[in-house]
Amino acid sequence: MDETISRRGQTARRIVSAANHFPVIGQLRRNGDLQNLRSDLEPEWRCPEHLRRTIIDMEDFTMEMISPVDQYAPMCDRHVILQLHGGGYYGRIHNTYRDAAAMYIEAGEGADVLSPDYRVAPEHPYPAALQDAVESYRWLLENDYQPEHIVVAGDSAGGGLSLALGLYLKDHGMPMPGGFITMSAWTDLTKSGDSYQEKYDADPVFGGSRKTLVYKEGYYKDHDPMDPYISPVNGDYRGFPPMLLQAAGRYSFRRRQGSLCGSAGKGSCISGNVAYLPDGL
Repeated sequence: MDETISRRGQTARRIVSAANHFPVIGQLRRNGDLQNLRSDLEPEWRCPEHLRRTIIDMEDFTMEMISPVDQYAPMCDRHVILQLHGGGYYGRIHNTYRDAAAMYIEAGEGADVLSPDYRVAPEHPYPAALQDAVESYRWLLENDYQPEHIVVAGDSAGGGLSLALGLYLKDHGMPMPGGFITMSAWTDLTKSGDSYQEKYDADPVFGGSRKTLVYKEGYYKDHDPMDPYISPVNGDYRGFPPMLLQAAGRYSFRRRQGSLCGSAGKGSCISGNVAYLPDGL
């Protein structure tokens, strides 16, 4: 038994592993087939009374802005989190991320949260998700949010998309946000990192099988997965704002988080931190 992991962490890991390894439902969950069924069938999210939820229609997708009802400051003085959801580039937004937005607002002492329901594979492969992320960020700028007041945050595929967005902004001379936060970001779609092998059986969600979202190729389709906009681990991060990269100790994507902050030899240098969470899933 790993003594560095609390009993609560060990129990949670076992529960998650069991739920994701049921003979039928578990496999459907891990390969993404249940991703959008969940979004379609879950009940309408109940917005807390102290928050306001606004649906914003874009040309190719929709966004949700959740903000405090007593927020009266002009946009130029407000802070906002651009939340890019996970789902392996196959799953749409669902209530878990609306709950997360509410928690971001509490932790951010009243910051707004913009969550784009960006287009996903297989109907909309790369670069659709990145295009929608760029348009979401551009919308914030056009609506008077100051770039230094924007934090881009994402988990799993949304974490990788957050970094890809940052690389795009840098490459195209657009204002950079005030910072980035990623949680177990999927930054290497080539599946070449050591942790893909080292954590193959330990990962409670994707471990023990190659019939999962991790090994699907429908997102990048005919594009080179080495492209930094697809696999941000290959990007050049000089000039980036502060970043906090978090990775769970048993997650298949863990090792590549360290590569992002330790790749100065490749010309990439981040002013940021990597936090490994041994109890994390």
